[in-house]
Amino acid sequence: MPRLDRAYKVAEMRRQARRVLPRPVFDFADGGAEDERTLGRNEAAFEDVSLLPRPLEGAAERDLSIELFGRRLSMPLMIGPTGLAGLFWPGGELCAARAATAAGTAYCLSHGSVCTLEALAETGAAPRWMQVFVYRDRGFTRELTDRAAAAGYDALVLTIDNQLLGKRERDIVNGFGIPPRFAPLDLLGMATRLPWLWRMRDVLRTLTFGNYVRAGRPSDIRTLAGSMAGLLDPAMSWRDVEALRQHWQGPLVLKGVLHPDEARRAIEHGIDGIIVSNHGGRQLDGAAASLDALPRIVEAVEGRMAVLLDGGVRRGSHVLKALALGATCCLIGRPQLWGLAVGGEAGVARVLELLRQELDRAMGLCGVGRIADIGPELLAGPGNAIIPKDRRT
Repeated sequence: MPRLDRAYKVAEMRRQARRVLPRPVFDFADGGAEDERTLGRNEAAFEDVSLLPRPLEGAAERDLSIELFGRRLSMPLMIGPTGLAGLFWPGGELCAARAATAAGTAYCLSHGSVCTLEALAETGAAPRWMQVFVYRDRGFTRELTDRAAAAGYDALVLTIDNQLLGKRERDIVNGFGIPPRFAPLDLLGMATRLPWLWRMRDVLRTLTFGNYVRAGRPSDIRTLAGSMAGLLDPAMSWRDVEALRQHWQGPLVLKGVLHPDEARRAIEHGIDGIIVSNHGGRQLDGAAASLDALPRIVEAVEGRMAVLLDGGVRRGSHVLKALALGATCCLIGRPQLWGLAVGGEAGVARVLELLRQELDRAMGLCGVGRIADIGPELLAGPGNAIIPKDRRT
């Protein structure tokens, strides 16, 4: 049986999630595109960055808080958007959002959530962000944007790297479908998964993409899942970004930026922040790891916007390294799904607390007392010359 008190690191939470979830469901979250090289590189990139501690600087007390878009976060870490979080625990998105709020940080709801964006807003979770895409039906993009505004969302995240769906080969091998279905033979040998099956029995019958249910149209998840790829528009362009910027009055963030030229253009279009991300390695296999792309993007924006990083964060020291390379804040995706699978809201809270403790310890060991004091001087080798202090946000 899973034990949260034995989950002493994020990797152990992943191991426990693997034991409690049916393989197709676990691989749906855990897998990446094609040969999964980008997926693997996202994590490996952090191992190529070394820290240079200065313990005599003295850091008996540490303040991990940051300000982001006018809101105070308890730490430079938040939960990023992950589709179908409600497949891992009943009310998964609501559980994760409550855990983030209790931890004093932000939560971003996926467009592909099981719950509606209004239902999540009713939990009072804050700060809360909403993810949208550019759809062939631009009216649907505006509709989701207007709903997010009416429901009091603090920021809008436009994801730009999902205009075509990546080839996720684990799902092909497993025959994964939405909703997942298990033949009698599949259930044999799934003794450790029976608690998940029992817990999710009602959810699997009613599972849907809450934000896509519209009056007069099919609402079953199989139909919605089958049509979703066709809703995305590969022809999206900066004109669409400009239109969204004019329509949405709050902070607007672009997610999926890897090229410094796109970061510069984002500034020109009035974007408030970018998320350096390759969609967790689930889209273009062979794309740069997020951490590898980060320094050039930080250099390109010259401190004129918030630069967030998504992809491969598994340790608090990873957050410290990303901040030393110029990131403002980091996002986690898979780790919160593993936490949900193991313990629902308590599991997500455990993941956030593990990473907070590790970041706090790493800062103390490096002699850093405040997030604002984290800079490239903490890095060994080439990192010392990558990001001048006056270019950090």
